Amino acid sequence: MKSLLIACAVIFMSCAGTPPQKSAAMQGNAELLISENQGGTDTSGFKIIKDEKDFRNIIQGSFGVTQLKESYISYPKFPKNKKVVLYNLGTFRSGSHKIEEIKNVSVKNQILYVEVPAGEPSGGMEIQVISSPWFIFTVPADYQFTSVELKYSK
Repeated sequence: MKSLLIACAVIFMSCAGTPPQKSAAMQGNAELLISENQGGTDTSGFKIIKDEKDFRNIIQGSFGVTQLKESYISYPKFPKNKKVVLYNLGTFRSGSHKIEEIKNVSVKNQILYVEVPAGEPSGGMEIQVISSPWFIFTVPADYQFTSVELKYSK
C-alpha cells in the first residue's frame, strides 16, 4: 500500500510539475510589450510605431496624461531590430477584452495574423462598462503586411 501511494505521488508530481514549453522559434516570433483595457480608439485598427518618441507619446496619451513628467510612467524598452505595432481592438460594452498573451504570429497575403487566447465567458450578469482595449507588440523586422487580424484560439 505504501509503495502504491509513493507511485501515485511520483506520477502526480511528474505531470503537474512542469508547465508546457513553447518552441524557441515561437517565443522569439512576437512579444507583447503592453496591454490595457482602456485608452484605445473606438474602431479597431493598427499603426506601426517608428521610433521611441512616438512609442512614449502613444503610451502617455492612452492613459490620458500628456503633461506628466517622464518619471511617473514606467515604459517598456523600445525594441531595436523589430517592428513595433499598436493594435486597437475597438469598443466593447461588457467583459474584459485585454490581451494577456500572444500565442503566434504569421503573415499570409500581406495580412499579419495574431493568434491570441479566446476570452472565457463569465457565465453570469456582467456590469456594462464601455472599454476600448489596446496592446503594443513586436514582430520580426522583415514581416511585410498591410493589415492585421486577430485569431482567437483555445
